[in-house]
Amino acid sequence: MAVDLRELAFGVEIEFTGMTRKRAAEICAAYFGTEVRQETQQKFSVSDERGRNWRFVYDSSIRAVPGGQEYQVELVSPICRYEDIERIQELVRKLRNEGHMKINRSCGLHIHVDGAQFDARTLRNLVNLVANKEDMIYRALNVEAGREMRYCKKTDPQFLRELNEKKPKDLQTFRQIWYQDSRQNMTHGHYDSSRYRCLNLHSFFEKGTVEYRVFNGTSHAGRIKAAIQFVLAITAQALNQKYVQLGKTQSDNEKYTFRTWLLRLGLIGDEFKTARNFLLKNLEGNSAWRDPAQEAAQRERLRQAAVTEADLHSVEMRME
Repeated sequence: MAVDLRELAFGVEIEFTGMTRKRAAEICAAYFGTEVRQETQQKFSVSDERGRNWRFVYDSSIRAVPGGQEYQVELVSPICRYEDIERIQELVRKLRNEGHMKINRSCGLHIHVDGAQFDARTLRNLVNLVANKEDMIYRALNVEAGREMRYCKKTDPQFLRELNEKKPKDLQTFRQIWYQDSRQNMTHGHYDSSRYRCLNLHSFFEKGTVEYRVFNGTSHAGRIKAAIQFVLAITAQALNQKYVQLGKTQSDNEKYTFRTWLLRLGLIGDEFKTARNFLLKNLEGNSAWRDPAQEAAQRERLRQAAVTEADLHSVEMRME
């Protein structure tokens, strides 16, 4: 049975500043009607009505405004379902409107998706699916250059090459290729350098989630929803497709090519209209026509039809 993107569990990590972690937690607690718990000096948590913990933690990579470390805030959600997207959006609106949530170039948005259904074949599908469209994804998302160079680098070419040459049949072999290890039991800490990729599979091998780190930070609830829908669609496609061949997508009309891909991913209809708009906004080209000449020809046909209709109307008027 095909995997529906709406069935996949996920979690978000939203980096921001402009308020302290304590203040952010207080706003969250007021929203849920619960209380703030201070777990450590740098970590506050809030339970929702289902007992799930929403954590506000320290992140040293965030450039704090206006104060010191207490203004370096990362919201870490619990495991969420598709119906939680609206709740995440409303919480972000509360943080922005009541707490003066601020985003700068140091901030990112990271989304984890449950990886329990992946095997070596479908995980390679995911890697190739992202790598094939990676250049366009970065342009579509207008990824900050500093983040691309450090915190969300594109897929390692050596890893891609070895992965598609060896075509691993099991996750242990896949893991060795990811870490470029020959030792089966080699351990890697949470902050292993391999994690700083657009598609972070260190997270998969460490805790069972695939992490998408490519998104710039944002306090726009609609953009966060679009990002979540986008990565859920990519993940579902990787699980559903029998085989994804590696090959960078080239196009002289990126807006059309990317729109076509979004539709193939299942982002069709009014439910995903906002996501399509955000994801196509920064790309050049025409989303409706593959070849600009076709658009020009259609405009000429419409012009000629309008002229013909006007001429017929003029003749009818003279005959009356």
